[in-house]
Amino acid sequence: QVQLVESGGGLVQAGGSLRLSCVRSGRTFSTYAMGWFRQARGKEREFVAAISWNGGSTYYADSVKGRFTISRDNAKNTVYLQMNSLKPEDTAVYYCAAVRRLSVVTTSHEYDYWGQGTQVTVSS
Repeated sequence: QVQLVESGGGLVQAGGSLRLSCVRSGRTFSTYAMGWFRQARGKEREFVAAISWNGGSTYYADSVKGRFTISRDNAKNTVYLQMNSLKPEDTAVYYCAAVRRLSVVTTSHEYDYWGQGTQVTVSS
């Protein structure tokens, strides 16, 4: 059973930074592509960023490009989302997801495993 546990969310002022972490339980973390999605209140879940199995490829939503950075440490079974220059519109519950693929995956329906989410609130 694969489990994903996110942490690092919180309340931050606009312009500030947060780093989210997602730890995956189980072996062979390195054979999973990982992604971050978010869901704001009253809106559909949307793609934020994704990373390939070895970190060699990454992909970002236009809304976060240049501000957010996804990375992974396979030795720690962890994927990160560094979020800089945060805006109030970044406020959402952030979810990490895993799929047993090597390449980047950007569509939510392709992911097999999801974390419980962590709240990020950006005040103006």
